[in-house]
Amino acid sequence: MENAYVQVYKKQHYGLVGKHSAVKVCQWTKSELTGGRGCYKGDFYGINSHQCVQMTPALSACTENCAFCWRFQGFDGMHIADEDDPELILEQSIIAHKKLISGFKGNPKVSPEKWKEAENPKHIAISLTGEPTLYSRLGEFIALAKKRGMSTFLVTNGTLPMVLERLDPLPTQLYVTTAGPTKEIFYDLLNPSIGNAWENFNRTLELMPSLDTRKVIRHTLVKYINMPYIEEYAKMDRIASPDYIESKGYVHVGQSIARLSRENMPSHDDILEFTSELASRTGYVLSGDRRDSRVTLLSKDPSKRKIDFSQI
Repeated sequence: MENAYVQVYKKQHYGLVGKHSAVKVCQWTKSELTGGRGCYKGDFYGINSHQCVQMTPALSACTENCAFCWRFQGFDGMHIADEDDPELILEQSIIAHKKLISGFKGNPKVSPEKWKEAENPKHIAISLTGEPTLYSRLGEFIALAKKRGMSTFLVTNGTLPMVLERLDPLPTQLYVTTAGPTKEIFYDLLNPSIGNAWENFNRTLELMPSLDTRKVIRHTLVKYINMPYIEEYAKMDRIASPDYIESKGYVHVGQSIARLSRENMPSHDDILEFTSELASRTGYVLSGDRRDSRVTLLSKDPSKRKIDFSQI
């Protein structure tokens, strides 16, 4: 990989893949491997954290520079000039992930059963950093993961609706981050690099009902900046009509501490209050929350919350 920030990424324990991709082991993967609790996505959707590969095909490319992002933002543009084949990215991401967790094999807290399962990852979270829809062969990548029997969670900021419109196949679950309730807050908090980002984002919301996959709106909430604005968020949610709405509190860690303060972190009770009001305005039902992650889940149909992995 030819990247000006290679040493930074290595110091932060990224596994670099090809020319523009990377993996990183999530804290919840480590926790579940050693007998602890897994990610809230396990509670909400049935994902095994110890079998999850967290990756990105757009390590250095993004259309936004969000103030609340705690990752290192080593973005050098909005275009991936020399793209790797999706086969290489998938295979090498799995290899890099296995290498990063290899030290856990001898840990007495890791059961033989858990380790065997971890060696056979069943889920890919395309969410690590950057904007994954900038990778033009994303559909091929998702198709290859599906062929391997792996579920895929794609997280996007929604600024490239034209990509989502033609993406084939769609991921198992599509997340759209919705953190700018007004145009002014959208530009101030998300710092988009393209002039029509607000218009594009709203086109994504309008497109979402037509996308034939599980869909999630994720509200990343920053106290005193983009919350409550309940009615503004509710209006967006009604347009997008997602299957689920996650409301997650900003956490004052990583790179974000240079841009925001500790006072910008909402408490879990703040998130619950926001969620309760949002539910009353959208008709969605509270079907889950995790205090340690400051996150709640609203469902259109709570009975369909868990993923049917037999359909992957």
